[in-house]
Amino acid sequence: MKRNFIAKRFQNAGTGLTLDTAALAKYKDIVDLSIGDTDFTTDEAIINAAFRDAKAGYTHYGDPKGDPELISAVCKAWEEDFDQSLPRDHVLVSASSCLGMSLAMFAILDPGDEVIVFSPYFALYRAQIELAGGVCVDVPTYAEEDYAISEERLRAAITPRTKAIIFNNPTNPTGMGYDLSTMEMLARVAKEYDLLIAADEIYTTYIYEGDFRPIRTLPGMAERTITLNSFSKNFLMTGWRVGVIIAEPEFLDVMNRINGSLVYSAPSISQRAGIQALEMRKEIREKYVTAYRDRIFYSADRIEKIPYLSLVRPKGTFYLFPGVEKTGLDDKQFCKELLERAHVLVSAGSPFGKTGANHFRIACTVGIDQLKQAFDRMEKLEF
Repeated sequence: MKRNFIAKRFQNAGTGLTLDTAALAKYKDIVDLSIGDTDFTTDEAIINAAFRDAKAGYTHYGDPKGDPELISAVCKAWEEDFDQSLPRDHVLVSASSCLGMSLAMFAILDPGDEVIVFSPYFALYRAQIELAGGVCVDVPTYAEEDYAISEERLRAAITPRTKAIIFNNPTNPTGMGYDLSTMEMLARVAKEYDLLIAADEIYTTYIYEGDFRPIRTLPGMAERTITLNSFSKNFLMTGWRVGVIIAEPEFLDVMNRINGSLVYSAPSISQRAGIQALEMRKEIREKYVTAYRDRIFYSADRIEKIPYLSLVRPKGTFYLFPGVEKTGLDDKQFCKELLERAHVLVSAGSPFGKTGANHFRIACTVGIDQLKQAFDRMEKLEF
């Protein structure tokens, strides 16, 4: 074809975060630490509940806003866990929190509106903002500052076009978990400048210091927070594709209309599985999430003994984000060397924003035995 029919905004788009199937096929002994997909199979009780409901006829279109029983279960769990009332009309079920964030950006952004993200950030935020016609504005956080969010840098980034801040807690890729003082600062700034907070809270059970608190529960923040949550990570249900958006009804009504032109509703059977998952959320955390905590702590200990790497110890998620400055290589070169010389597949840091450069992300989604293999190989390398 002579004419390029691809939309201009996609003609030079990067690849983002995708599974490197070519690398996986290249080496038979590869240890894959690249993709944040939980390695445990969804708990059998959840699968069985979904199977029973599928047999009972839950295989049709459901309410576009979400299965009424699931919405009730979400509200009940929120009120029990966070001691905050959650009305039913403040909940919309989405086909993943990734779609949920896209719906949020579509609903609130006019062309040229700006959204602040804290770099390093989940790589898809930029695409989600730009697809909605917005402008992604990086506010850097730095490893040497333990990825603390600077109020000074945040305020300097705000302009008359700023509409929202994306706040991910705990954080992919750095594993940071932000405390109450940081959230209070964000709340104060959001109120002062009349901004929204899009709170990506999909790793709420993967917090290893203290208890998780949603930013929505801070005084005056419920009406200016769009909370994104998911069953993927907290309940080891990545393939089921079901998430939750919590926001004011005026936002959800718009998101629901947009969603109707995309997927209409989240999968019916997955939503039934979500009901069972919420019922056993404490058991899931004790049975599975503690295993990821053990892996994270083991991996952090091993990385700290590797002379050519640096690390800010994580406080949540199942990711680590080591620095490679001592190797003299950039992050992409390092990841290539690690794959070719040690057969360990990881994600380069550059797609995670400006301060992601010269870092790489490890997803501790394999068992301790495989993690040991990977770090044993890494320890043998010299740079």
